[in-house]
Amino acid sequence: MTTTDFPTPLVSAEWLQANLHHPHLRLLDCRFDLRDALLGRMAYAEGHLPGAVYTDLEMNLSGPVTESGAGGRHPLPDPQALAAWLGEQGIGPDSLVVCYDAGGAQGFYAARAWWLLRWLGHEQVAVLDGGLTAWQAAGGELTSQEPQPTPATFTPKVQTSYLATADEVAALSDDTLLIDSRAPERYRGDTEPLDRKAGHIPGAVNRPWTEALDGQGRFQAAESQAERLGAAPAQATVTYCGSGVSATPNLLARELAGVPLGPDNRLYAGSWSDWVSDDARPITTGPAST
Repeated sequence: MTTTDFPTPLVSAEWLQANLHHPHLRLLDCRFDLRDALLGRMAYAEGHLPGAVYTDLEMNLSGPVTESGAGGRHPLPDPQALAAWLGEQGIGPDSLVVCYDAGGAQGFYAARAWWLLRWLGHEQVAVLDGGLTAWQAAGGELTSQEPQPTPATFTPKVQTSYLATADEVAALSDDTLLIDSRAPERYRGDTEPLDRKAGHIPGAVNRPWTEALDGQGRFQAAESQAERLGAAPAQATVTYCGSGVSATPNLLARELAGVPLGPDNRLYAGSWSDWVSDDARPITTGPAST
């Protein structure tokens, strides 16, 4: 295996089985549950992929929540702090990092870790397609033994072009497609279980992140991703969700469809929870106009 072995942002369970003991491979177990922050860590303790370190959405992959709500429910972590933690887990410039979660309906946490590493300039990172479910279906073993990684030096090279701010979202032209990745009922404003207001950002289209997956919890083919997202190959997109976590599978899907992270495939990291922290920002409800 070489550092060119991540041609897409996904790896299969079979690929991972064949390369599990490569000296440069590092695994991040990103399982989490927004309803109970301890469930992911408990599941990790019961059994995880050999060599994987537990990666907590709120402790490792997010920064502190502000009193005003600016930055959203899962603000981006400080780049230096995240880089230091990654180095402690043995991740350095030559590491091949595979992120995984439970898969299926809980399959957006690994994509958050994937996006963050790419945001820090680390190109050799991928998501285990189908997550832990796919690993076990392929006969992969689990262990309760926690690794003791040898520390490395992770030097962040922050990719500012991967992000869109709230002000930039407010000023988007018609040439850019604004994608809301949440469930349709939250997009329409029928219900809002997490944030202080219901609805969506004016002009956004609804492309639920779950539709990126097939019936087995794996990402659909590139052609299907391009069709469902509805963005022309040369069209720029900005994608958001509730707090910058479940939007990341749609960013990964767009990269699968041929548009890499960057100016044409950006994340509004604060997302809806950041947007509604300022009462001056407009919101709308109901289905998208046709």
